[in-house]
Amino acid sequence: MRRSLALLAGGLLVGALAAPASAADGDQDFTIKDPRITESSGLAASRLHPGVYWTHNDSDDGAYLYAVDSATGRTVATVTMTGVGTPRDIEAISIGPDNQIYVGDIGDNDGVTWDYVWIYQLPEPKVLKDQTIRATQYVVKYSDGSRDAESLVVHPKTGRVYIIDKQEDGGHLYTGPAELSSSGTNVFRPAAAVDMWATDAAFSPDGQQLAVRGYFGGVSYAWNGGKLKRQGQLDVPLQGQGESVTYSRDGSKIMYGSEGAESGVEAEDAPSEGDSDSPSGSGSSASGNENGGGSDGNVRNGAIAVAVLFVAYLGLKGLRRRRPS
Repeated sequence: MRRSLALLAGGLLVGALAAPASAADGDQDFTIKDPRITESSGLAASRLHPGVYWTHNDSDDGAYLYAVDSATGRTVATVTMTGVGTPRDIEAISIGPDNQIYVGDIGDNDGVTWDYVWIYQLPEPKVLKDQTIRATQYVVKYSDGSRDAESLVVHPKTGRVYIIDKQEDGGHLYTGPAELSSSGTNVFRPAAAVDMWATDAAFSPDGQQLAVRGYFGGVSYAWNGGKLKRQGQLDVPLQGQGESVTYSRDGSKIMYGSEGAESGVEAEDAPSEGDSDSPSGSGSSASGNENGGGSDGNVRNGAIAVAVLFVAYLGLKGLRRRRPS
């Protein structure tokens, strides 16, 4: 019986240690290997193609989007956008309802201040191959004057488009019209303060959370109907020039990208709705669990603990039997 229990404990230990870190597609670290992508400035998890992420360069590249397979790091499709002018400084990409891709040409490269910026919208292709897709171009102005921005997000349920401006002492979430117009100017208005020098942002797939990142940190907000409620700090990895962020397709991870040749994309646990900055420690880390656990982590850690304790117990019994009387 003791031998059977020992074998069971050993099996639990080996199985727990060997358990995969994740079962979902596209939620692990990868490296972008395409030599054309040297300034990956935005990132969006594909809704139609599990494990694929859309990205783009931020300047001097043209109207191109790249679909990168996270399993290999290789580009599996290049989309050329037509129907738009020459991009100036593409800084963000987001996917909204009905698998519509939104691209934010909203930066101010070289310190140029633009009277207006552009947003491009196109359908995510059902087939991944090099192709040309006609996009809709929207003209955008801010109600309180021009500004630099690198973060554009589209609510996954309502389809409303938001921009976060980039300011060292914290910016604002700007709300666009309920529906963008391709025939007139779309005015974006400040709606909520953001405690971050924002380089990118992303909605969770259910639209309940908003992740905002900067170069050296990040903040998670409960969306709260657009009245942002701070949840806590994000576990943003240290990267060369952290410019992009997106949730994984299933929402379990937040993926952080960086500019540079062969730049890395790193996965961290997404915060839960109960995480916060409260002194009680209910959410001081991004996942609310310093061991990176979640439910799978708790099971794995529990199995390890049980196995180790049981093996120790058998060892103590053996020592007692060998102890001279």
